Amino acid sequence: MHPNDALFKGEKPFPAIPSCEHYAGTERLMLKALDLQAEMGPLFDVTCDCEDGAPAGREIEHAEMIVRVLTGPANRHARAGVRIHDPAHPQCRRDVEITVGGAGATLAYVTIPKATGAAQVADTIIHVQQVAAHHGVRREIPIHVLVETHGALREVHEIAALPWVQTLDFGLLDFVSGHHGAIPAAAMRSPGQFEHHLLVRAKTELVAAALALGVVPAHNVTLDLKDADRIRSDARRARLQFGFLRMYSIHPAQIRPIVEAMQPDHSEVAAAAAILLAAQQADWGPIQHAGELHDRASYRYYWELLQSARLTGVRLPEAAERAFFASAARSRA
Repeated sequence: MHPNDALFKGEKPFPAIPSCEHYAGTERLMLKALDLQAEMGPLFDVTCDCEDGAPAGREIEHAEMIVRVLTGPANRHARAGVRIHDPAHPQCRRDVEITVGGAGATLAYVTIPKATGAAQVADTIIHVQQVAAHHGVRREIPIHVLVETHGALREVHEIAALPWVQTLDFGLLDFVSGHHGAIPAAAMRSPGQFEHHLLVRAKTELVAAALALGVVPAHNVTLDLKDADRIRSDARRARLQFGFLRMYSIHPAQIRPIVEAMQPDHSEVAAAAAILLAAQQADWGPIQHAGELHDRASYRYYWELLQSARLTGVRLPEAAERAFFASAARSRA
């Protein structure tokens, strides 16, 4: 029996998505990122940016260009989404109409920035659903929400519980700016971003809400564009100290260090594979492994770890790959 059939899935199936999300604001950078994605495989997502990427006065043309990119041959893995303008911006609804209407069949997600509360997010989701239905798009389009205002943080649990929400993303720079100088600029980078009490509180609350409601918590960008060791260190600290399972990138040089930092430990992957293979042989009853007792409660942990490992490019033991990720098994996932 496959783990998807044998194990408790939780109150809501947890999304299995890449651990890195790369932002691109121009057509050239979008195509460059998609070329890298084709080379590396779908180990990271590409976010085509309508908000900060669109030249003033040419927002409609920019959104139409994104549709061409999303529906074109460069989007080989269909792992590209779009960030629209914020709900208070007059272009927000038009962004949805153009991108969902033109690329709803392949759109990996829609990211909503700068919402000031759950009601704004809910209204935008309803608009996405209405546009999708109008254009005959029957699939659920994942919604990513940038939590970067006081109001969004205050209602973070309500936002995470909304339909179609797949990730909560922490927007560090806007969040710091919203504190009117009470948080120093040094907290926009490490180590301050992980130590200032207001930021520790915000990140902890976001992660707790996301994980409680079956949503992926995504960490903010690091400002250091090319220092691989610093980028990797920030991503690793976000993962291990705060529980973030995804992080976004604003430069191609940040992608590989983030993916590497988000990978599970190789020894733990090997142990997970051995435990799950033994459990499958025992029809998912309790087993002993390395002198420890394991049952379905720990099997859930190790099954999600194997899926995470695969999404971050970790090579699994051949027996586990064959048993759990053969094409027939994937069709049941």
